[in-house]
Amino acid sequence: MARLRYVKSAEQVEQAREANPEFLKSSVESIRCVYETDPALAAAVVPRPLQPAERPEVCVTFSHVTIHVTPEFDFEIGSGVFGVKARHDGIEGIYLITMPMTTEQAVVGGRETYGEPKKIAAIPFENAGGRVSSSVTRMGATYLAARGRLGASLGARGFTEYGFCYKAQPSCDKERDFDGDPLLVRLEWRHDQDSVHAIEDGELVLGESPFDPVADLPVRRLVRMEYERGTTQSNGTVLRPVPGEWLLPFLHQRYDDPAAQGVEIAT
Repeated sequence: MARLRYVKSAEQVEQAREANPEFLKSSVESIRCVYETDPALAAAVVPRPLQPAERPEVCVTFSHVTIHVTPEFDFEIGSGVFGVKARHDGIEGIYLITMPMTTEQAVVGGRETYGEPKKIAAIPFENAGGRVSSSVTRMGATYLAARGRLGASLGARGFTEYGFCYKAQPSCDKERDFDGDPLLVRLEWRHDQDSVHAIEDGELVLGESPFDPVADLPVRRLVRMEYERGTTQSNGTVLRPVPGEWLLPFLHQRYDDPAAQGVEIAT
């Protein structure tokens, strides 16, 4: 009998849903940075119905992630998060501007399941001799980099963190912008960290890139820089549909659009 792997039975579909890497526990080693930028810029990059947070802070995380698919099989990736703090219905989280990943599997699953703004990038992560460093490089440009020395232990901690993104389908009909209303999604990350250290002599560098213009949100003050090691579990919830015109001015940021021209924001 011939075998056709392009088709699954209902039982196989259910098994695949249970083994979806997007929902599995992961062991994570991270450099977490928070910095202040100009309030007007932080507010300008947040699409409705999200609202800017009280503090104009940008969150940047570099991670080496081991996803525990089965007891016998782990899947390793490098990942990054770059986003600005925002609020919705009283909950503060990170509006996700870009999420570089090292593998196609991590990009496709996150973009299609949650609408995460993921792109493939090179993300080396080093932890040796009491020093940690990481960077993100795409299309020939290293546009994010962090480095520093491990300092005092801050103990263990557990907390829940939220992220916001938009699940949207650009239309194949050039007369329309979207095939349906975009959906506002709230991600929930449960972190259980068995080791946290302050990073001393830390440096966060935003490099120039026409494809990933993170440098447009400059570092005015580095608020916090820490090293973390532990586990993370994630899930997501659709909060509501939003009018397409609310998202349209921001949608190009998840694609490589070197022709994009920015607007002038008074700071």
